[in-house]
Amino acid sequence: MTDTPVALITGGGSGIGAAVARQLLGAGHRVAVTGRGEPRLRAFAEELGNPAGLLTLVGNAAEYDEVRSAVDRTLKEFGRLDTVVANAGFATHDSVAGGDPAGWTEMVLTNVLGPALLIRASIDALKESRGRIVLIGSVAGFVNTPGNIYGATKWAVTGLAENVRREVTEFGIGVTLVAPGRVETPFWDSRGSLPPGDLLTADQIADTIVWAVRQPEGVDVNTVVVRPIGQPN
Repeated sequence: MTDTPVALITGGGSGIGAAVARQLLGAGHRVAVTGRGEPRLRAFAEELGNPAGLLTLVGNAAEYDEVRSAVDRTLKEFGRLDTVVANAGFATHDSVAGGDPAGWTEMVLTNVLGPALLIRASIDALKESRGRIVLIGSVAGFVNTPGNIYGATKWAVTGLAENVRREVTEFGIGVTLVAPGRVETPFWDSRGSLPPGDLLTADQIADTIVWAVRQPEGVDVNTVVVRPIGQPN
């Protein structure tokens, strides 16, 4: 079992993170998922039949002690770490000119600081496994939208991915930024409704993430932008 690949996914109890966890488990990986809500993580594990290869960890992706604890517990349970997926994130769905600043600090910390903390906490294990870092960005991190603070956080993730790649490639670690367009997930719950137009499914984005994770040794897929057909921006 110590040779079986291990992935750690933040925000893995629903949406894209859960879809990636399902696919990796199906491909024979062992998977740890983190999330803030214990009931959601428990329900996810029960939905899958509480498989032995799944570890659920309650924790805040924007708190370094909790992220480091998740990495340590994953290593203790599974003995190695090959992939980290920085998936935790959310949007306040408002604008800089007319929005409510009360929610912005948490969004910036989760979306921008969170991936950096995960990288810092896992880097030693990934050096040992010559593993891969996957950052979940967004089309909003490539296309400017009026007043969109969430988009600004994803522009930061776009930059972080390349900055990290330049630092860790010498250690044999791959870095992949996957930037989805509109996806039908709980991301939209706080908005109150899904956006109009065509949407991807979480499984379709997970297909891309798992494809990147399973690239052969020595291959580094760096940036993948995935839109639904019909999304013009």
